[in-house]
Amino acid sequence: MNKQCTGTLNHLSLPTKDPIATARFLERHFACEIVTAGEHVLLKRDGVDIVLDRVAGEPQWPGNFHLGFEMATLREVEELHQAFAAAGVHMETDVFNNSRGSRFFCRTPEGVMLEINTREDKQDGWQRLF
Repeated sequence: MNKQCTGTLNHLSLPTKDPIATARFLERHFACEIVTAGEHVLLKRDGVDIVLDRVAGEPQWPGNFHLGFEMATLREVEELHQAFAAAGVHMETDVFNNSRGSRFFCRTPEGVMLEINTREDKQDGWQRLF
């Protein structure tokens, strides 16, 4: 008997007070495709469904919860940071480098944290241990 889930990651479900605003943000800045919209919104990106569930109260997120998007190059990360800032996206950080590569953090209109990163400039010591 298999003791691990070997299924494909097929969706994320996120609570939001305004699914349409969040969907438009993800469509504009992250090339998500809005598939259906109503009380809830279904988006698609890279074969993964993103379900935005309408909630009445403020969604609660752990402090470090975030969605990550990996870019091929540092230049792409820096260009996105500039474009997002110019578009009025709530920026949490400037572009910075740690051992895993360069990245920045920003937030959706309702506060979900997003990370945009690259491993192009990661330090040599960052590798799989097993």
